[in-house]
Amino acid sequence: MKFYGYKRPDGRVGIRNHILILPTSVCASDTTRIIASQVQGAVTFNNQNGCSQVHSDQQLTMDVMAGYAANPNVYGVIVVSLGCENCQNDLVVDAIKERTNKPIKTLVIQEEHGTLKTIEKAVRYAREMAQEASLLRKEEFPISELILGTECGGSDPTSGLAANPLIGELSDKLVDLGATSILSETTEFIGAEHILARRAVNEEVKEKILHIVHRYENSLKLVGEEVREGNPSPGNIAGGLTSLEEKSLGCIHKGGHRQISEVYDYAKQINKKGLVIMDTPGNDASSVAGMVAGGAQIVVFSTGRGTPSGNPIAPVIKITGNKITFANMEDNMDFDASPVIYGPQTMEELTDDLLNMVVDVANGKQSKAESLGYTEMAIARVCNYV
Repeated sequence: MKFYGYKRPDGRVGIRNHILILPTSVCASDTTRIIASQVQGAVTFNNQNGCSQVHSDQQLTMDVMAGYAANPNVYGVIVVSLGCENCQNDLVVDAIKERTNKPIKTLVIQEEHGTLKTIEKAVRYAREMAQEASLLRKEEFPISELILGTECGGSDPTSGLAANPLIGELSDKLVDLGATSILSETTEFIGAEHILARRAVNEEVKEKILHIVHRYENSLKLVGEEVREGNPSPGNIAGGLTSLEEKSLGCIHKGGHRQISEVYDYAKQINKKGLVIMDTPGNDASSVAGMVAGGAQIVVFSTGRGTPSGNPIAPVIKITGNKITFANMEDNMDFDASPVIYGPQTMEELTDDLLNMVVDVANGKQSKAESLGYTEMAIARVCNYV
């Protein structure tokens, strides 16, 4: 199976051809929003971090920024900073260059003598870059070049019964074809981590799986908190889920049945094939951001209650096992997985249909979240601002 994409200088393959206007801190985010609005093909995001952070949090922010810039869906990057933040322009550029060698331009608002002059110059840079990007022609590539992110949010019982198992079957099929699939949301492994650990390719990976779960639980205990106070969420409970363990058993279905080849820290670049785990929060926007920063070109996201969120870099395909949600939120839902429960289609038929949709989106068809312009993102954090 093949798809059409863009070959990048670092050898990876993108399914979109964005110009990323990258804010290095919250103080540059409104400026990048204005810049991106004036350039066709440009995208940006609201970076709430980048300053007043302890080292571990600053590193998470740096990893996401560098990962977004390096994602193969991005042709080139305009890095915009205020000038006095912790995530200095040169530090961000160096982090990007450690991951990729694509075109980069930089601007510092304080050095450009204010917002208006920065916008003027950045728009010129971005338009020149967009013209260069438009000259690229798509080429045919094997499906093995895809990195699929998997996510669930606004879960209800149909997520664990239908949508997540279907994503798991899709994951298995892609892994068998040589691609990469990411299982995320460490908080929703709790109570099911032993099942995942049994599928580790070796003892080292097994220990990593158990470690990330225990590390998260212990981090909450250190500050006197309990994960079950916030997970399952009120929406999960109203939808019919009764416990975190029940939710976790449904969540891990997204990982299918293949061996787990590696465990990656949040937003780290993924370089192994097969099924991998990324240590992300359960928060949807933050989890998706980590996988996209790791290199995922496309995300399949299950939601029983109905979650409209997207991502600025990677198209997000929404799938629900709840036929009422699919009918009520047709504007937001891409794929109806309820026949897993009610028929008449078989799991195998639905898996083929979902795979075909993934290929269609990879080839350029917009997902619902993409067409609506949903670009939410968040970055994982350890501590409060300092």
